[in-house]
Amino acid sequence: MMLKGKNRRRFEQSVMIQIRKVLSSFPDVRYIPEFGRVYVELGGAAYEQASASLQRVFGLASFSPAYHAPLELASIQETALRLMQALPKQPATFKVTVRRVNKSFPHDSQQMNYLVGGYVLQAIPGLQVDVRKPEVELRVEIREDKVLLYVEVIEGAGGFPSGTSGKALLMLSGGIDSPVAGWLAMRKGLTMEAIHFHSYPYTSERAKDKVIQLANQLAGYTDSLKLHMVSFTEVQTSIHRVYQDNLLVTLIRRAMYRIAERIAEREGLGAIVTGESLGQVASQTLPSLNAIGRVVTLPLLQPLMMMDKQEIIGLAESIGTFSISILPYEDCCSLFLPPSPSTNPNLTLVEKLEASMGFLNELIDKAVLETETIEIVHGQLKQETNAHLF
Repeated sequence: MMLKGKNRRRFEQSVMIQIRKVLSSFPDVRYIPEFGRVYVELGGAAYEQASASLQRVFGLASFSPAYHAPLELASIQETALRLMQALPKQPATFKVTVRRVNKSFPHDSQQMNYLVGGYVLQAIPGLQVDVRKPEVELRVEIREDKVLLYVEVIEGAGGFPSGTSGKALLMLSGGIDSPVAGWLAMRKGLTMEAIHFHSYPYTSERAKDKVIQLANQLAGYTDSLKLHMVSFTEVQTSIHRVYQDNLLVTLIRRAMYRIAERIAEREGLGAIVTGESLGQVASQTLPSLNAIGRVVTLPLLQPLMMMDKQEIIGLAESIGTFSISILPYEDCCSLFLPPSPSTNPNLTLVEKLEASMGFLNELIDKAVLETETIEIVHGQLKQETNAHLF
């Protein structure tokens, strides 16, 4: 597990809770937690399904499928040989690493390295030992009641355990970037809620369903995810009615940020997470980011800021959001775009324009009040009654 300092016990407990949840569909699973690791006995459950579930656990650095043998040298040697012979491709080099937890076992770790390694070497022609860079490392763990043997180490999701770094609100569009930003934030231990702005009838119900699918995919990496759906039509069209020039994108984004901050504060969330990547579009130049971000006081977390598009796409593909994000249903960010959006907005001018819009504060209040909340559990959707009256 991925652990740090004095938080070790809290992190271990959080990872264990998450492991139990993702494996809850396997009723006969048995858990044996130890310092920095946990042993999971599947009790007949399908390993492939369990493996896929474990890869959704943040804070889990790696896991390994293991064979077990009784506390007898001959059985350990035979199991080690079967494990090596069962590899899909026979390696040219290997080494044996023994960890002897059971100090009453008659052979120490160094002796077992020799006894197990020598047995395998004699039985597999052409195999050689390389203690520095072996193709395969055969690990043997001698425990109190049995011996575990394994060669495969599968990379886990890593990061920090779910919920150990606080709570934040993800501004979730229907694009490629924001779901990846949310995943990276969750990987750092943040409990995530999401907010999405839709402008029906300018955006379709399919665009809304697409965002729900994205939220559902992200929910697979945590317990559940609340999705706050904001009807942004009146705010967006009212701003566009009185102003259509090059600062329109800045004004629209600032209105979104103001609503997002209000929702975050109402829900007790400590930050806003966005999918901005520096220089990618007009609203993501440094002056634009400054002019837009200054409208809120909550911390803005932007995990993609220094990543290029191909890196972001690669992550989106690996977490399963890319194929959803590229569905051809536009969100409200693509509406009413001016021919040449400003890349260097003047903050003073932006604030003067907002001050001249006497309707804006009232419409933002209304949008917050009428926000629809959906609680998403991976594979399930549950409507939540929403009566936030101030």
